Amino acid sequence: MAEATFGGGCFWCTEAIFARLNGVTHVEPGYSGGTTDNPTYEAVCRGTTGHAEVIRIEYNPEVVDFASLLEIFFQTHDPTTLNRQGADVGTQYRSVIFYHDAAQQEAAESFVKQLDSSGAFADPIITEISPLINYFPAEDYHRNYFSAHPNQSYCAAVIAPKVDKFRRKFAAKLKEGGG
Repeated sequence: MAEATFGGGCFWCTEAIFARLNGVTHVEPGYSGGTTDNPTYEAVCRGTTGHAEVIRIEYNPEVVDFASLLEIFFQTHDPTTLNRQGADVGTQYRSVIFYHDAAQQEAAESFVKQLDSSGAFADPIITEISPLINYFPAEDYHRNYFSAHPNQSYCAAVIAPKVDKFRRKFAAKLKEGGG
């Protein structure tokens, strides 16, 4: 197994997407990149800890490789907005890849260069690429949030459309039964 850590806005959104991907065995919401030990959701939301909301993905690289994870990451959030994803605003919602090793760093940097040079986005990619530091799992009630609360207003209005778009675009990469 291998691990990847991404921040693409609200971790409920990113968890809901990557949990449905074939080859992903576990997705854990958490916080990384800040200066406070054991931050709480409330402290991270205030933007005072320096942490980003992230997901830590455990995956089987024989089924899904890191390049595929990067492709999905970049196509399921806006990597061109600084500290913002939709209505979620603050450094805790920044676009970030926290690499686990030099190979992930090189792959992420190369992927961003290819996207920028291809004109895939109208604006430059501002995704931060940094070493994984100060990772802390989020509180238990954040795990599988979308699956547990599909009718909650944020889930229905924001997450469900993202998951539906992901399912349509990446149907061949979904777990058996669509995740």
